[in-house]
Amino acid sequence: MIHLTAFLSLIIHLSLFSLTGNSPQQGAKWKPLFDGKTLKGWHTIPGGKWEVINGTIVGTSPKSDERHGLLVTNQKYRDFVAKLKFKVLKGDSGFYFRIDEVGGTVGVNGFQAELDDQWETGGLYETGGRAWVTKPDSANIKKWTKLTKTGVQDWNELTVSAEGANITVWLNGNQVSQLTNDPGRREGHIALQLHGSQDMHVQFKDIRIQEKKGG
Repeated sequence: MIHLTAFLSLIIHLSLFSLTGNSPQQGAKWKPLFDGKTLKGWHTIPGGKWEVINGTIVGTSPKSDERHGLLVTNQKYRDFVAKLKFKVLKGDSGFYFRIDEVGGTVGVNGFQAELDDQWETGGLYETGGRAWVTKPDSANIKKWTKLTKTGVQDWNELTVSAEGANITVWLNGNQVSQLTNDPGRREGHIALQLHGSQDMHVQFKDIRIQEKKGG
């Protein structure tokens, strides 16, 4: 006969186990896409400048450059949840996913979760395809975007879930966009954008991904 104390101890142990990342139902572990020191694992598409400064990826580009400067992962991804922190200090940026490199001034085709200072962050745009797929309510984006006391963007967090035909985007934990049974592409690279023909200054950090099975 199992002693009551031992039995309760076993139940507590199993409960704690199920709440940790050791549980198989918890899914894959989070993996960093940026090591905080280098751009290892990424490559650039000409346009603008990408560098690491004080643990942060910094992208800059002058208005005179018509090219979309992109920082692209070497690896392709299919189904995932990705998180990153960002500041758009000047211009129109984006978090690209499921993209293909195609050359030209734009550089890629695929999905983009918008990142900007014009209250459209979190909207979904398909470059080389349908253009705007979902556009957010600007009043919500104004409410959810963190700003400094001087009115410029502070660090904000973007979360993108792309699992099969379903795509969801959150800004600081608030759902901005959702696509269900979307006919779009299923696999490709991830990239950060410097929009062409704009003065650009963007910062990124804490970029990580959790890959999913199936979809």
